[in-house]
Amino acid sequence: MIFMKKFYITTAIPYVNGPPHIGHALEFIQADVVARYNRLLKKDVFFLTGADEHGSKIVQTAKDQKIGIKKLVDKNTKTFIDLHKALNISYDNFIRTSDQKKHWPVAQVFWKKLVEKGDIYKDKYRGLYCVGCEAFVAKKDLINGKCPEHNKKPELLQEENYFFKLSKYIPEIKAKIKKQELKIIPKERENEILSLLEQGTGDVSFSRPKKVLPWGIPVPEDDSHVIYVWCDALINYLSGDTKNFWPADVHVIGKGILRFHAAIWPGMLLAVGLPLPKTILVHGYITSNGQKMSKSLGNVIDPSNLIKKHGTDAARYYLLREIPTTSDGDFSWERFEQRYNADLANDLGNLIKRSENLIKDIKIKNQEFKINPEIENFKFDKALDVIWKKIKWANQFIDKNKLWENKDKKKLAELKTAIYEIGLSLQPFIPETAQKIFKGDTDKPLFPRIK
Repeated sequence: MIFMKKFYITTAIPYVNGPPHIGHALEFIQADVVARYNRLLKKDVFFLTGADEHGSKIVQTAKDQKIGIKKLVDKNTKTFIDLHKALNISYDNFIRTSDQKKHWPVAQVFWKKLVEKGDIYKDKYRGLYCVGCEAFVAKKDLINGKCPEHNKKPELLQEENYFFKLSKYIPEIKAKIKKQELKIIPKERENEILSLLEQGTGDVSFSRPKKVLPWGIPVPEDDSHVIYVWCDALINYLSGDTKNFWPADVHVIGKGILRFHAAIWPGMLLAVGLPLPKTILVHGYITSNGQKMSKSLGNVIDPSNLIKKHGTDAARYYLLREIPTTSDGDFSWERFEQRYNADLANDLGNLIKRSENLIKDIKIKNQEFKINPEIENFKFDKALDVIWKKIKWANQFIDKNKLWENKDKKKLAELKTAIYEIGLSLQPFIPETAQKIFKGDTDKPLFPRIK
């Protein structure tokens, strides 16, 4: 019996108070590249994604739209599932935090274990709460009295809540990060969280009164409270793990939720005696023509429209090539068209079109998919740089050897081998195109030029 090495990867589960944006698409695609790559290395991959359906934002949005909360989350979650399909995301499970059969029991058992450890206590909370972040915030973290993430003033709350003794676990969390037992990529995000932990985060409020927030998972033995949305949401990595693969090899998240994943989540896991995730990969934000996206500016990029206009693989390619994996990046239609025409239509499209008749009868040995050091290090843009150098080399090889005239079988075999290797290398990034290359399904241009 052959035992395959297990590999567990997750995205963060997005809030479904609104439709998905281009930043969500980036995260889903990045995680999908890692999942597909590890499957090609013959690993037993489990890829989890889902929807975060509780919290104040959801309640407020339903109120604003004058529809029921359940109706809102069902409607919005469908838009995320549709985007996964449109982006060709190869996930294995989609977990919803409103699922009372699959998610709620796991969250409530987890809570009971925290209570058994003596790590939950009741106290009065008076402070600021950012509905956008679904988080309690300190005054020192505000800019001109507003949350820097959402540019809105937080609400002043005064209520009795249950608290989690996060402070008890801070020294151990710091030690694990420093020893690289919990890797945080890139280094600047590791430094950021270590700096936060050095300052001391204190204990965290872990519930909200049901009379204030009626939508959530009831606290066991006290249904006058609901479990705090972040405690509830983080547990999805366990409730959605239907293969029992925990610990996760990689959590892919955005930089705005680093504190929850690299401080609160490790504290929760240490409290109940579970191992920590191995790696947290943190991506940046996407601007639009150098500006932060906002509805008022009218510069929000809808990933569904991008896919409808130019196809799944073109959208995947741009976001992976143009946006550095762990830094902020920019989307502009002008740059998208340049990338599309130069790289996809000209370089790759022309190579496949001009070589299809030259190499169709040439026999070569099948190649094995190889370990890619750039993907191993999550440098997807650099991995594509390397592949495109090979594509350019292949185009030059045809020209240099005038292969349309000189049907040298040895050189044609060299060309076919190069194209096969290019197809293999492209599989994690633009899988539909890679399949067309393998099948010779190239009667139509792979990427018709944008005029």
